[in-house]
Amino acid sequence: MRKREELINNRDLLFDKVYGALSGIAIGDSFGDASRMAENRANYQVTTDFNKGASWSTDDTEFALLTAKTLIRCRGKLTKEEVEKSWMEDVVTQDDYERGGKSEIEASDNLRKGIRAPQSGKFNTYNMSDGSSMRIGPIGILCAGDVERAKEYARIESEISHYGDGIWGAQAVAAAVAVAMVDGTIKEILDAAMECLPKDSWVYFNMQKAFEILDNNDGDLLASWMELHDFLRCTTWATTAEALPSAFACLRCVNDDFRKGVIVAGNWGRDADTIGAIAGVILGAKYGASNMPERWIEKTRYPSGTCLKFTKGIDIKDYAEKIADIMTEE
Repeated sequence: MRKREELINNRDLLFDKVYGALSGIAIGDSFGDASRMAENRANYQVTTDFNKGASWSTDDTEFALLTAKTLIRCRGKLTKEEVEKSWMEDVVTQDDYERGGKSEIEASDNLRKGIRAPQSGKFNTYNMSDGSSMRIGPIGILCAGDVERAKEYARIESEISHYGDGIWGAQAVAAAVAVAMVDGTIKEILDAAMECLPKDSWVYFNMQKAFEILDNNDGDLLASWMELHDFLRCTTWATTAEALPSAFACLRCVNDDFRKGVIVAGNWGRDADTIGAIAGVILGAKYGASNMPERWIEKTRYPSGTCLKFTKGIDIKDYAEKIADIMTEE
């Protein structure tokens, strides 16, 4: 692994990785959402590229951009108050969310009632959803090489809408991205994620079980595919204990190339946009934008504002530049 200072002092490499990770969220989100569409499944079964009808974008990217906007505004000095300010400005003010996750909608309702974090996340029917994991990537980017800071910032950011597994899952993704940003091996990335999960938690149990299934099949993802789906499936598909092990199982087996990794994760089914977004941010952080399909980056560069209206037309490249600037200032 590199040291954080090595990354920060190489501006070209830093931007490449920040842009790759931020774009990776957008690509994985849009790719996963498109691949699970009935039309794509009927036409292709396995989706391997964006076509002209590919969707763009969903709540995964747009809430991740909310997290990024918060980090940019506070110059990387994240606090509970900064998170709440962003939600009050850009989430609570909306009357509806066409593609919003239930955990975020209920958190917004709590904020309207005057219920603040951490109660706004704790008093939330959907506080174990993967909505925190989908949006936490920018924190891992900012905290490159600093896992403890990534974990603490992930807790601060996620507790506005989540509790228990929902917070631990966000910490796991943030830690994994922080390690990927400094060229950690896949084993180091997975280990960093696992260390965030309490051993008596549901998400830890399912992560361990997913890896056990892979080990029993000699690491063969195809041989494990149906068994993994059968074991991990929850009654609702946006549960952290299902989505996170699904994403990390894909990453453990297919991790040497951004494109291949996103194709596998995006075709997982179930909450494929979040599974794709998690795989995309980690692989984007590891390999950088220069090793990702340029057409995919451009395809997803400007969000549609499907969920959060403020994101429509944001230039993800511009956000990446701003986050890189903050990192070099620290």
